[in-house]
Amino acid sequence: MDLTDRTILITGGTSGIGRGLAEAFHRRGNQVIISGRRQALIDEVTAAHPGMQGLQVDLNNPSSIARLVKDVQSRFPDLDVLVNNAGISRTEAWDRDMIDIDTSLSIIETNLVAVLRLTSALLPTLVGQSRATIITTTSGLGFVPRSSYPTYCASKAFLHSWLQSLRHQLRHKPVEVIELAPPYVQTHLGGPQQAMDPAAMVLGDYIGEVLTLLADPTPADGEILVERVRGLRLAERLGTYREIYADLNPG
Repeated sequence: MDLTDRTILITGGTSGIGRGLAEAFHRRGNQVIISGRRQALIDEVTAAHPGMQGLQVDLNNPSSIARLVKDVQSRFPDLDVLVNNAGISRTEAWDRDMIDIDTSLSIIETNLVAVLRLTSALLPTLVGQSRATIITTTSGLGFVPRSSYPTYCASKAFLHSWLQSLRHQLRHKPVEVIELAPPYVQTHLGGPQQAMDPAAMVLGDYIGEVLTLLADPTPADGEILVERVRGLRLAERLGTYREIYADLNPG
């Protein structure tokens, strides 16, 4: 992937991996547009990085996604990189008498439906460029799940499969399709404790390794896999799935 002279839209760009990518791309001189739900965070990030742009969006609202698409197509017609990064992660307990199905449906709406809506709406713009890239954030837990996050893990497994099909269908178009599958990283995705967990990969280290891998013109199978996630990604192939699953899901 070319890492300079791009116009890049990053969903979930106000925190965590999304913000890390936005700042890294911005430092390389790209036009970066971040989107997020909270305007105050958008203002904070863009104020700290002159030239970066921000657009508010509620990814659970189809009309809000439509407004985002209209704004991007009007203000940034040369958009050539879409980073589907926004996502939510929640624990779920399906062994209780009352199941919080609204939590499950919210995860599906944000992690899956919004990605499909936004990608389909912006694909004509991307295909119209001389080169374009779609990056979508999945997770190592899409390959070996944690049982306390069933819908989150399943949503990432869905995206992995969907991206394979999208990549194949777009093989004759000037659009590369890249899957970004992070390991456990120090972000607030799983709550404040995750951002401080020494067992998680330092965010800056993760972003640095990702940028190095993205610079490779031909990432293997279209996947960006830092070293710390390869054990999850290759678990079935290496015959270590049961062992890793047991470690993730003790008892």
